Amino acid sequence: MTGPTQDNPGESDLDCQKHQIRLSATQARCADPGLYCKFRPACLIHFLEKERARRRKQAPCDPKAGPYVE
Repeated sequence: MTGPTQDNPGESDLDCQKHQIRLSATQARCADPGLYCKFRPACLIHFLEKERARRRKQAPCDPKAGPYVE
């Protein structure tokens, strides 16, 4: 489930179905990426992690720019 909350109306939260917890979309990370999860094929948290990793790989390496920041 996603959607803005009362605490942060401009930011969405994502639900981890395996651990039954809610994480902010900007800081969401899989708690157990190496363990089996039956929800992973449809998991938005896992999808966002893969997208972030893909963007980091594709980002041009500029030593003056510093590390990649989202």
